Amino acid sequence: MHDCAGLPARFATTARLRTLLVLAPVAGAASLPSLAWGQEPPAAPVLLDPVSVTANLVPTTAEAVGSAVTVFRAEELEARQTRTVADVLREVPGVALNRSGPAGQLTRLRIRGSESNQTLVVIDGIKANDPSAESEFDFAHLMAEEVDRVEVLRGPQSALYGSEALGGVVNIVTRRGAGRPGSGTGAEATAEGGSFGTRRGHAAVGSSGETYDFRLGGMGFRTDGVSVADARNGNTERDGYRNTTGFASFGLRPSERLELSLVGRYTDYRTETDGFVGGPGAVDDDSDTVGRQLFGRAEAKARLLDGRWEHVAGASVADHDRDYRGAGAVTARYEGRTTRLDYRTSLLFDTPAAADAAHAVTLAVQRERSEAVSTSAWSSFERSIDSTGFVGQYQATLLESLTLTGALRHDENELFEDATTYRLTGAYAMAETGTKLRASLGTGVKNPTLFELYGYTGTYRGNPALAPERGRGWDFGVEQEVPGLPMRVEATWFDQRISDLITGTGISSVNLPGESRIHGLELGLSARPVEAVTLRAAYTLAQGEDATGARLVHQPRHVASLDVTWRLLDDRATANLGVVYNGRQDDWAYDAAYDRSMLGLEGYTLVNLAASYRVTETTELFGRVENLFDARYQEVFTYGAPGRAAYAGLRIAY
Repeated sequence: MHDCAGLPARFATTARLRTLLVLAPVAGAASLPSLAWGQEPPAAPVLLDPVSVTANLVPTTAEAVGSAVTVFRAEELEARQTRTVADVLREVPGVALNRSGPAGQLTRLRIRGSESNQTLVVIDGIKANDPSAESEFDFAHLMAEEVDRVEVLRGPQSALYGSEALGGVVNIVTRRGAGRPGSGTGAEATAEGGSFGTRRGHAAVGSSGETYDFRLGGMGFRTDGVSVADARNGNTERDGYRNTTGFASFGLRPSERLELSLVGRYTDYRTETDGFVGGPGAVDDDSDTVGRQLFGRAEAKARLLDGRWEHVAGASVADHDRDYRGAGAVTARYEGRTTRLDYRTSLLFDTPAAADAAHAVTLAVQRERSEAVSTSAWSSFERSIDSTGFVGQYQATLLESLTLTGALRHDENELFEDATTYRLTGAYAMAETGTKLRASLGTGVKNPTLFELYGYTGTYRGNPALAPERGRGWDFGVEQEVPGLPMRVEATWFDQRISDLITGTGISSVNLPGESRIHGLELGLSARPVEAVTLRAAYTLAQGEDATGARLVHQPRHVASLDVTWRLLDDRATANLGVVYNGRQDDWAYDAAYDRSMLGLEGYTLVNLAASYRVTETTELFGRVENLFDARYQEVFTYGAPGRAAYAGLRIAY
């Protein structure tokens, strides 16, 4: 995480944001402008933040960000009573999310038509993708209680973040210290229960001061669930899920020039699953998955020359272990680990005599090892890949209105040819009209996964001859403040193409000749129609097809969302309405011989209600109803989804 103390004004963040983020050991945490039309931020949750540190390698004011970024803050997650990070990602323009059943089941995210393993997921600076699971990140097990912000950066970002960022980046930042801005000590505990035999608890304690901060705690979630195989197909048994997560963070500031930080997160989960048979699809059986995730990072940061020359060095590890069990015995085991060493240095300077410009030059090096181990009755392999990335970025802001940024990356890889990627962005802010124009152009690369190269099952064999997937994309956006109204609208047109796409053939994987293409329009609205109400809406129109001309699966043409939060009774109470529309999408159906054909899944609309009331300064009651109108739908063919559900709970905070 970058801190902006001592930087030129156009690169500087607010004191409040520094307090929030100064110790967050994050490779980047994106943010965009709040609803500020010449006024101070209101006491109620603002929609967006004024500085981005994910879109580039240095903190950049919102007016200077040329990329498409969406941000959700902790206050918004609390108003929605978001319980998994995946739930809020459904509201991001250009994002398609699919869960194979109820809570705890495989949850995949795709950005602008890219595959789920072409999106990089970062948690507190730790690369969280699993090398033993197609290099994907499964969002099913990431609880939202301790999340301070979620940021989604769309479009090819390999020039900054490497292989998995061909489609975009999802960055999750967790809370630090007492969990809110400022110094002091705090503790909180939450308990809730509701439909499907669901129980959830969360507790944390933290403190922060001038020279230190720490936060410790844990959370537990358990539900009896509903059938993974759709109940409408005659499957009635319940498939439960449990999740236990512990977390800790520590920070030390021995001087104004030096910061040290350490963060760790451990998750243990068990999810009951159903089998998959060619023809019927998902069917009831007695199987489950037991898994563990461990994330950790240590970071040191030094600032010289009054904060204009920054050095950041870090080391991180992400471990994933999964045991698949049937009839009480382990049938397959997968282990994935990513270890990473990184160093970054940034120099910021001004040239007042030359276009009144502010400059930022950044150099970085990242050394990474990805390892995967598979053990089963039909498969046993252990493989690893080492890679080193060298990154350079230059950013210039001219006449306080035009910002140009260029990044170049060269990756050395022991298995594949070296790859060079680039990214260019521009942003032009017209303060007199409240208009901002932005554009970005970038390339990306995605290396084949270890399983695609070497893995095998009873019916699948890897292909060591696979080549990396390559992509390029551009977008152009307009953001406009509405004169006289607390409202901002934005529109982005995007075009993204991927060549050498890796696809399964049923018995192996191959690179498809030609290129897949997706293009479309992303619309956004953020407003404060009255003092107590905040509103956010989004709509995406996307059209995608692969190199053969076939429609992309799990990529709906239309996606829309609306979220309205009303704070009342002198901010003691909050009411929230959330609506998510997911249009018709295509999926694969398999016959008895596992030959596949494409079919359509009907669109659906989910309506959620949430409310809370602060009884005393330390005690709050809350409740919510999910899927209010009991919509019946499938996000993956033959896999079920929960119907209407209600939950209530109590939060105590000191």
